[in-house]
Amino acid sequence: FAIFAFATCGGYSGGLRLSVDCANKSESDLSIDIAFAYPFRLHQVNFDAPTCEGKRRETLSLIGDFSSSAEFFVTIAVFAFLYSLAATVVYIFFQNKYRENNRGPLIDFIVTVVFSFLWLVGSSAWAKGLSDVKIATDPDEVLLLMSACKQQSNKCMPVRSPVMSSLNTSVVFGFLNFILWAGNIWFVFKETGWHSSSQRHPPDTMEKQSSSYNQGGYNQDNYGPTGGYNQPAGFGQQANYGQVGEYGQQQSYSQSGPTSFANQI
Repeated sequence: FAIFAFATCGGYSGGLRLSVDCANKSESDLSIDIAFAYPFRLHQVNFDAPTCEGKRRETLSLIGDFSSSAEFFVTIAVFAFLYSLAATVVYIFFQNKYRENNRGPLIDFIVTVVFSFLWLVGSSAWAKGLSDVKIATDPDEVLLLMSACKQQSNKCMPVRSPVMSSLNTSVVFGFLNFILWAGNIWFVFKETGWHSSSQRHPPDTMEKQSSSYNQGGYNQDNYGPTGGYNQPAGFGQQANYGQVGEYGQQQSYSQSGPTSFANQI
């Protein structure tokens, strides 16, 4: 994708053709070719046009310098391609070095974030620059620069407009590269180990909470050995009141009723 981005922009060359039909036909020029190319320093593109005043011609130039946004875009694409190539070699042949001390995934993550930001900025800047290039190379706008076209007796017409399809494609590939690199942030983030550590944290806390509950008073049956509900001492066993008293007489308040109740249970 990076190759397509810088190839469609950096390898562009185009042109337009104009015609100036003077009142005196001998002074006319029906084929004025203006060629321009990357890096779109249009103010350095010169061309000759008739003045329709004898044989005298004037030298004009296009307007604008859009090299900064175009060169910035191509530079990002070239470096992105080189880094992708180097990263592929590291992934395949130096996987152990890549994972050593988690340094490789960390550097890869930072570089991926930086390239994602640069792709967004570079593509946006080049989209604006391309819009300005289209205006500056519009044949109708270029005709306004000629003095002969300011006279109504002369006829100035555009013959051929520049083809901008490859430049439009470069902008599309620029934003596709941004989506590709931004989406790759997630996969590189998982390689750093931060994702797995964050996933392990909640189970640890749950284990601590469960252990505290197991050790606490909720799982301990308060009604167990020390309580009176699990072992109904007073109802399931013959009370001490049923034993022979000190005076050799069995006490009359032996709890036979509760004993039968326990048997029924």
